[in-house]
Amino acid sequence: MAIKAENYFWRFASSNGKFFLGKGDDLTTGMENMIDNKYNTIIFDFDYTLADETNGIVSSFNYAFSRLYIKGYDRESIKKTVGLPLNEAFMQLTNKINETLISRFKDSFREKADEVMSKNTVLFDDTISTLQRLKQNGFNTGIVTTKYHYRIVETLNMHNISNLIDVIVGGEDVKVPKPSPEGLLLAIDSLSKQLNNVLYIGDSLVDAKTALTANVDFAAVTTGTTSANDFSQYPCTKILKNLSELFKD
Repeated sequence: MAIKAENYFWRFASSNGKFFLGKGDDLTTGMENMIDNKYNTIIFDFDYTLADETNGIVSSFNYAFSRLYIKGYDRESIKKTVGLPLNEAFMQLTNKINETLISRFKDSFREKADEVMSKNTVLFDDTISTLQRLKQNGFNTGIVTTKYHYRIVETLNMHNISNLIDVIVGGEDVKVPKPSPEGLLLAIDSLSKQLNNVLYIGDSLVDAKTALTANVDFAAVTTGTTSANDFSQYPCTKILKNLSELFKD
């Protein structure tokens, strides 16, 4: 069976029940791409992997800092903490280790984020098309993130794409945040999939460490603040400039 999509053809391998992507006009031949025959499940990070939440994040950070009478931080400094749990981001920016301050910071951040985050979230141009393409061709999909689960649900619903994601594991769903493998393993277990059939895609070294500790293949995407060179210290199936490259040979 082959399904034509632009210059690519999805083929079905009856031997293992998986789709693979070939290229060219000959339906009997074609080069396979990086997800051919190996993976049946693609799990994503969220921030800077599927979406850009910079405006909401910066606004929420600096609102929380103002409530603590701490001077705000510039956009680029805050962006570099995206993907970290809030307590770690606070400590990285302020060099303060004070549980009372951290707790107040998190409460104020959440207060502002509930107001501004989802409506200021911008999906990357190829996010929806990538998810649609995966679902149309039989892949399981998921999101594993340090963001609150309910916030991801809210964002997906706003963009009418909740049907494109099979499982979400957010920060409140785990005891230990990334790079602990807990969230990724929880998502995989909920889908009843084998580790060697799963690819995790993320934009940060935290994501790379998460995949490594979970013993899951990892593909890096450089739509965040981490460069391709930075990812060289971790095993990567591929380093992508954007999600569309997932379908390239």
